[in-house]
Amino acid sequence: MLLLAPLLIPLVTALLTAVLPAHPRLRRGLSLAGVLLLLGAALALLVAVGPAGRLSVALGDWPLPFAIQFVADGLSAALVLVAALLGLTVLLYQFATEPANREAPGLQPLVQGLLAAVVAVFLAADLFNLYVWFELLLMATLGLLLLGGRPWQAEAALKYFALSMLGTLLMLAAVGLIYGASGQLNFGALAVASQAPGVAPGLTLFVVMLLLAVLLKAGAFPLFAWLPASYHTLSPPLLALVGGLLTKVAIYVMLRLSGQVFSATPAFLYEALGWLAMLTLVTGVLGAAYHWDLRRILAFHIVSQIGYLLLGIALATPAGAAGTAFFLIHNILVKANLFLLAGLIWLSAGHPDLRRIGGLYLARPWLALLFLLNAFSLVGVPPSSGFWGKFLLVQEAFAQQRFLWGGLALGVGLLTLYSMSKIWLEGFWKPHPDPTRLAGSQPQGDGGPRLAYAAVTFSTLLVLALGLYPQPLIDWLQQATAGYWAGFGPA
Repeated sequence: MLLLAPLLIPLVTALLTAVLPAHPRLRRGLSLAGVLLLLGAALALLVAVGPAGRLSVALGDWPLPFAIQFVADGLSAALVLVAALLGLTVLLYQFATEPANREAPGLQPLVQGLLAAVVAVFLAADLFNLYVWFELLLMATLGLLLLGGRPWQAEAALKYFALSMLGTLLMLAAVGLIYGASGQLNFGALAVASQAPGVAPGLTLFVVMLLLAVLLKAGAFPLFAWLPASYHTLSPPLLALVGGLLTKVAIYVMLRLSGQVFSATPAFLYEALGWLAMLTLVTGVLGAAYHWDLRRILAFHIVSQIGYLLLGIALATPAGAAGTAFFLIHNILVKANLFLLAGLIWLSAGHPDLRRIGGLYLARPWLALLFLLNAFSLVGVPPSSGFWGKFLLVQEAFAQQRFLWGGLALGVGLLTLYSMSKIWLEGFWKPHPDPTRLAGSQPQGDGGPRLAYAAVTFSTLLVLALGLYPQPLIDWLQQATAGYWAGFGPA
């Protein structure tokens, strides 16, 4: 029951917030209670599993490997906890910045549904179960994009839906073909079947199809057009939730499938993935450098940071897996923080376009400090969490004599510094075109802006802790991913 609790809590909360009397404060109270219970269940699961442990539960009246299986290990339990922490941060921020009487009735059920789908993907242990929860994740995100019913929201939702459905159909076809070739869907059974000489050669094409579907959902080059075209229409708290989790969930799935299930994938696929990572790094950071809208800049940085994660998977070693896992946790927290801070910049200065704002360094010093800390971490300035994440990945790239890959990863950090500096110089340092705007009141929700600042401060402290004391998490993740590609590596 402990293993299923982090999944059942947001599902039940989503149902309650949808069917109980439509009082906005009641919905908010139920949603907050659900996230707090999720956080408690996630902590209990993490303690029960430990860094190298494993919990498993099989549902249905079938024996394994045919039952519906959920599994928690050191990595998935850590990510469930991170998702719960992000959910709490986002809800507190949303309560502070958006009045309850203006909240759409479907918002809290969709947020809880999204959290449930994310947790289920982290815990799923068979391909069809994984596909089903990916679909719930798609529907919840689509619903959040459509909230409000404005024309530009419908356009963004259509773009997201069109490309996501392409990935969905490709994933479903790949799952069916893999089952037809191997007779298995369970991860453990597939890991054994994929090593059989009579099965492995026929699986390669189908595995490529599956990984392409996941790459589309991750926003990798050249399949990322949906991301900056749709994310910017979300409100800041929803943008932080979706931007922090959606593509990272896809990366987790790719890491799990590549490192544990299909670990003997031919070497040329990892070679191709490495170069795809480089293209994703460069195109994402160039898109961020080009734009002036805060939301689009940060959306393109999602793409760029996905490149680092794909690099770790392409290295196909336990060290690369541990580096990818550390960077994944770092990036979820930092990216969400930056989106929340972008919302506070917009509330304070009156616009998300950097050319139309300024003066925040003196007017909002705490906001300036929070931005600097998270921007330094995104760039990878020592001793931030971003530095340690990039260090682990680049160190392994150099150890494999992938000097061009490691060099490009370092070079992209300089371009990331440029776009973060542009935000600082334009939004914080230069005078505001209308100084009276900064002296005006800020829109408030139930808790006022102080609660929003408190939520982002809490999450920023987590990022600082990861940077100043990285070794406990690194040790945990090294134990959790010690079996990834162990004994196999690229074939």
